[in-house]
Amino acid sequence: MAKRIEVKGLDIYYGNFLAVQGVSMTIQPKSVTALIGPSGCGKSTFLRTLNRMHELVPGARVEGKVTMDGQDLYGPDVDPVNVRRQIGMVFQRPNPFPTMSIYDNVVAGVKLNSKRMKKAAMDELVERSLRSANLWEEVKDRLSKPGSGLSGGQQQRLCIARAVAVRPEVLLMDEPCSALDPISTMAIEDLMMQLKSEYTIVIVTHNMQQAARVSDTTGFFNLKAVGEPGGLVEVDATDKIFSNPSIQATEDYISGRFG
Repeated sequence: MAKRIEVKGLDIYYGNFLAVQGVSMTIQPKSVTALIGPSGCGKSTFLRTLNRMHELVPGARVEGKVTMDGQDLYGPDVDPVNVRRQIGMVFQRPNPFPTMSIYDNVVAGVKLNSKRMKKAAMDELVERSLRSANLWEEVKDRLSKPGSGLSGGQQQRLCIARAVAVRPEVLLMDEPCSALDPISTMAIEDLMMQLKSEYTIVIVTHNMQQAARVSDTTGFFNLKAVGEPGGLVEVDATDKIFSNPSIQATEDYISGRFG
């Protein structure tokens, strides 16, 4: 089941440096939320706090609250590994495990979670995950070949198949198309539109047309000044953000006056 995420008063630190300040927003289930804004304003940092990947950086920490359907993701008894299982991540550059076959790439996360599965169940999981990523027809005859032999766009879809194989509730995507050509980008965008019927999706993108095309909700992040923390300026329905934002800075960014 797709889950709703509530963020309240989130401050994100690297050591003593406050990188992102005071983010509060609701991320709706079964929808795509896009995060836009200039480089260095904290979008990707914020994204990584949602599945507790931020704290993998030494000295990194957060203050404030992140809950998923009421469960405090930063609660004292919550296992971060479990959070990352529920909230999958797809990175900017496709990162299939280069020495593993396409098949083994898909099931890597499931095996890591030490679920013992019969071969038939594993085969079914691989097919279902690759179909979810619109990749099955392209690779079904070479599942034993290395994932690194695929094109960039196919590798990114393989990473999405790997992410959905563990059955997460939320998918985070950090600029998933920035390293891809336009045709592969279109394939990933089509895929997002399909996946949102099952998942809550949050995407960081520098491509404003992409945000306008794929997302239901858009959040605009910005920096007040160099050395100051970034933060969420405005969040609203995507068509409103792109046609009639409430805040001048949002309009300035969308119309290309800065960023």
